[in-house]
Amino acid sequence: MSQSVDHFALLPLYAAAGTAILAFLTDLFVAKRAAVLAVTALGGLATAVLALVVGPSAGTFCTTGACSWVATWPAAVTTVLFAALTVGVLAFSAPALRLGAAPAGEFCFLLACSMTGGVVVAYAGDLITLIVGLETLTLPLYVLVGLRRFAHDQRPTTTGASASLTFFLISVISTAVTLLGAALNYVATGALHLALLTPATGPFRPLAGVGVALLVIGLAFKVAAVPLHAWAPATYDGAPVPIAAYLSTASKLGGVLALAAVVAHLDARAVLAVLAVLTMTIGNLVALRQTRMVRLLAWSSIAQAGYILAALAIGAAGIPAALAYAIFFVVLEFIAFGVVVALRPPEADGGTLLDFRGAGRRSPWLGAALVLSLAGLAGLPPGLAGLFAKLSVVNTLVQHGWAWLAGVVVLNAVIALAYYVRVATSLYTLPARIGLTVADPVLMDAALHPRLPVTRPVAAALAISAVVAVLVGFAPQLLFNALT
Repeated sequence: MSQSVDHFALLPLYAAAGTAILAFLTDLFVAKRAAVLAVTALGGLATAVLALVVGPSAGTFCTTGACSWVATWPAAVTTVLFAALTVGVLAFSAPALRLGAAPAGEFCFLLACSMTGGVVVAYAGDLITLIVGLETLTLPLYVLVGLRRFAHDQRPTTTGASASLTFFLISVISTAVTLLGAALNYVATGALHLALLTPATGPFRPLAGVGVALLVIGLAFKVAAVPLHAWAPATYDGAPVPIAAYLSTASKLGGVLALAAVVAHLDARAVLAVLAVLTMTIGNLVALRQTRMVRLLAWSSIAQAGYILAALAIGAAGIPAALAYAIFFVVLEFIAFGVVVALRPPEADGGTLLDFRGAGRRSPWLGAALVLSLAGLAGLPPGLAGLFAKLSVVNTLVQHGWAWLAGVVVLNAVIALAYYVRVATSLYTLPARIGLTVADPVLMDAALHPRLPVTRPVAAALAISAVVAVLVGFAPQLLFNALT
């Protein structure tokens, strides 16, 4: 290990960890919700700015030929995204925190800790740092999932605790599998630094193959891939909607980064190809039968993870397409959850699909934002970001001789159209006339689903994310350049 530490390269980590500490101290000594929220939001913005300032620089904590902390442009871009998601989820949570649905101090502290884990994952240069970063990203989410005190009718709720327990138990299993895979690979190769990882040869080759398979399967938990996927729908639906948004975006992004770091150096093509096919197919087929909005988005995100795994199945050549797809997906998924937050009462869950019927007529701008998100996730205009994401994955697969897997991706994209179109059309569908009791379906819809005011933080977060989605849709090459 080198004797000197490059503190300049560590500035994003210092900012993220400092945000968590300042949020805790502000809540302890100031005890004002607005002050805690402001400190956390400013800390997230400072983390993003410092990541861009540091950019690609010399790594730190280095040995001969490898470093445990590697500053690159992809690391800076994903750190900015982690910070932006943290600030956005904070904005989505502001109405519920104002009503006391969860303690603001604990909420902001845990959210900032999770952001710190995301920063560590982005800059990790060895397997130990990578796994520690993933656990730091995930551990606070166990508590955040169950932090909601009351349901929308102000009665105590245990739904979040059940979802949190489900999340925790499956996560423990996946972490154990990941550590076992890393240990077996270390025994076979003697390397922990990502830059030094190479496929094993000689008598230890079978042992290394088992280690790589276990490592990939364990990390696949973070992206809710089959077979460790069953936790996602139950956890997303039981968690507060803003936390479900963070799970579906930031947590999934961390898993994609970890898998990309591994497949860049180790051969896991067969395992990832099988996981990709199973994940996208099961996710889409089960999503067809969903009647609750958050569960539908959860199964949709599982299917989207399958498309990302398909690109990673190629190996290092598929990483740019996989990372680009992950970022496009994160932005679009964030918009979808943001619209759910805006259309539901602050303390309520995600509701059923019937609760969103006619929402596009009552709130045209929110309806347009959700249609943009759904179209992008389906790979259709006007969601150009999602269209370019799917095209990049399919094109990469075809170019590298994986046409059969590209065909599976296209087939699943067609299947997914059924539920995306169903949700989008229901936004502009009015209830049918019911006998002579209600003559005007418009009045009946207004009575059943009154229009709720959208708070400024939620509106601002939604507007910014929609603008970002449109910009990356029209200029996707900017993102591809930054990631390469």
